[in-house]
Amino acid sequence: MLDINTLRADVQMVAQRLADRGYTLDTAQFAALESERKAIQIETQELQAKRNALSKQIGQLKAKKEDASALMAEVNARAEQLKSLETRLEDVQRRLNEFLMVIPNLPQASVPLGKSADDNVEVRRFGEPRKFDFAVKDHVDIGAALGLDFDTAGKIAGARFSVLRGGVARLHRAIAQFMLDVHTAEHGYTEVYAPYMVTGECADGVSSLAKFKDDLFKIEGRDLYLIPTAEYPVTNFVRDQILALNELPLKLVCHTPCFRSEAGSYGKDTRGMIRQHQFDKVELVQIIHPEKSSAGHEELTAHAEAILKKLGLPYRTMTLCTGDMGFSAAKTYDIEVWLPGQSAYREISSCSNFESFQARRMQARFRNDKNKPELVHTLNGSGLAVGRTLVAVLENYQRADGGVDIPAALQPYMAGLKALEPSRQGW
Repeated sequence: MLDINTLRADVQMVAQRLADRGYTLDTAQFAALESERKAIQIETQELQAKRNALSKQIGQLKAKKEDASALMAEVNARAEQLKSLETRLEDVQRRLNEFLMVIPNLPQASVPLGKSADDNVEVRRFGEPRKFDFAVKDHVDIGAALGLDFDTAGKIAGARFSVLRGGVARLHRAIAQFMLDVHTAEHGYTEVYAPYMVTGECADGVSSLAKFKDDLFKIEGRDLYLIPTAEYPVTNFVRDQILALNELPLKLVCHTPCFRSEAGSYGKDTRGMIRQHQFDKVELVQIIHPEKSSAGHEELTAHAEAILKKLGLPYRTMTLCTGDMGFSAAKTYDIEVWLPGQSAYREISSCSNFESFQARRMQARFRNDKNKPELVHTLNGSGLAVGRTLVAVLENYQRADGGVDIPAALQPYMAGLKALEPSRQGW
């Protein structure tokens, strides 16, 4: 959530920066709400001044043992008026908060201007796409003989689900374990386990529930939503909390399944594992000092990239333009892995700096060097999406005979197995 004082100081500047990301700020509505708030506060102050003056007069009359009943009745009447004004002020403050809660974050000055993914800017790339001397298959065709089964998943749950069997299921598990080990042992993250459901308040803390609830799976009859990413529960660890200065930064890593309704994605990536209702991710979250969040953002992105380097998977890192960023982000890097089966780079991680936007919604603070409460900055990114990493391994390490070589970094997690071999059997 934006700081309301930023709007009060220069609402036109805020409107312009939001327009850069394709959002139209209703400045007239904000002006009307602010005008109403100010009028109520002025009337309240005037009434309080009159009540105080009357109370002083009552004290003087009582000291003289004179009748003060008329003035006391007037004070009581003003008290009722003040109570009514207090209710009106609470109402306008609620409407101001609702207004703020659906406004996206302001982009950092370093974010390139643009309207869509076509305007994103490449920052760097790693590795050269492999040249194959045979007809390349995508992960669906490769996985069919290795235990990747979409038909059974469809029978169980419908479209956009998958069943994994045997070696490919073990490889999926190995990828997640490998990521957790790298991030905890080499990158300094603390592994955490979190609920797979969050309350509406928690969902609204990291994004806008009002705007994006159709993207979530709701638990019927309960104020609970299945998580679309571990960012939702893990970032909320510090909700309504004041951390000590020496507790920062908090660096947390969490492996969970993720659940997304994929509302509005009809017809997009319907083949395979790229866009599913259920998938696994290893999520990186940092709760950090505001002065260090930009450096932390670069560090977190490098941590996600390190996984792809260790697996020998070609990728490129893109800075998202203003029109392609997520609701809460001030700046985002997308890491896109090369998929030979699509002959394209596809997103495998999105690493964002939210600055104080989420913290303000959650009231997540720390005591600064002056011992005063201050909002933390929050960062997160996939480190990585497990299913998409599996897709990338299958496609980049495929062989002409239908087998798949296992990257050296994953072999210790596969009991030394060096390859997945195609099976002629149904199981």
